Amino acid sequence: MAGKAWKFGDDIDTDAIIPGRFLANWNKDPEKLKTNCFIDLAPEFAKEVAAEDFVVGGENFGCGSSREAAPVAIKMTGVKIVIADSFARIFYRNCINVGLLALESPAASAAIHHGDLLEVDSAAGVIRNLSTNETYSFTPIPPFVQQILDLGGLVPYVKQRLGID
Repeated sequence: MAGKAWKFGDDIDTDAIIPGRFLANWNKDPEKLKTNCFIDLAPEFAKEVAAEDFVVGGENFGCGSSREAAPVAIKMTGVKIVIADSFARIFYRNCINVGLLALESPAASAAIHHGDLLEVDSAAGVIRNLSTNETYSFTPIPPFVQQILDLGGLVPYVKQRLGID
């Protein structure tokens, strides 16, 4: 998987990812979240982001409220991976729960610039910056977490484990 980096800074809170003013009844139609993802930080994001692209943040990405809508908004844009120096604990878990891969890599976060072309090998634990020919590592995803992500999130994973259609 290769795509463009959309770089954001430190302490990007959930309200910056999807402002509260767009959350009325979001869970009835989560697709609506994508048009307002990062609207105040990068108004062009929702129109220009491609499904292969990556969100790259700094320290404490996803801090603030525990709203599940923030990782859902990112996922609805087609982005499949968020890379950051560090994540707010609840945001990180919400990413996994909704099927969005969150990778902690301080080296990648520091070195990647907006627009760099990236490639991620989640099995090997490697992020490649194709624009600079640099590589960065991250702790590979545990197999059970990879299963959750492969199935699209925690709910489909639990349904499969319980044999529920």
